Amino acid sequence: MIILKIILAIIIIAAAVGVIAAVADLLEKKSGSHKPYGPYEYFFKRPLDAFLATGALIVLSPILLITAILVRVKLGSPVLFTQDRPGRDGKVFKLYKFRSMTDERDADGNLLPDDQRLPAFGQKLRSTSLDELPELINIVKGDMSIIGPRPLLVQYLPYYTETEKHRHDVRPGLSGLAQVNGRNLVKWDERLALDVEYVNQITFFGDMNIVLKTIKKVFAKEDIAADTFTVEPYLDEEREGKGTYE
Repeated sequence: MIILKIILAIIIIAAAVGVIAAVADLLEKKSGSHKPYGPYEYFFKRPLDAFLATGALIVLSPILLITAILVRVKLGSPVLFTQDRPGRDGKVFKLYKFRSMTDERDADGNLLPDDQRLPAFGQKLRSTSLDELPELINIVKGDMSIIGPRPLLVQYLPYYTETEKHRHDVRPGLSGLAQVNGRNLVKWDERLALDVEYVNQITFFGDMNIVLKTIKKVFAKEDIAADTFTVEPYLDEEREGKGTYE
């Protein structure tokens, strides 16, 4: 009986957040330029995101707490890593992740290269995607969606083609079409083309398919580049001088 009451309470709280998110999203759409593909994207995607993310935060709170304590003990403070990322319509937001690297510096006080500051514990966080869990907060806030184009670095904004810029017509996602089709191992042009393909046809069954494929890849640890730590190719270097940026 107690368990049923707890489940019911979680559902009520998550549903309330979902309703608030739905109303806020409908008001925002009045000024947006992106035309939703269908009823799912227009009416249900945002409240469903908020509902599921809220429920996940509550249910996974013990895991979040334990992970936070381990990060604090093994890597120090701050526990959360934050970074500016572009969201819907290119609006910059603070993305939250669990910290996975140390602050080790050389004799001159400069931070060591990323691969030298990533200990075994940090590699484990990334390979299991536990470092991504705080992004559920971004989803509840409305910065992100469960499924959508991954939010890349702000410094890449000037280097997108006019077509690729449409990846920012919708909220970025915790996972996306590109992530289940090669992740970081896919070339930039292919990754960005998949992002735009997703934006142009957002459906419930498409999102569910990506969710299931994401879960499979996380457990199988597939498509993780460079010895389990995330390496993001440098779009600015790849496209410098090729006339694809403004």
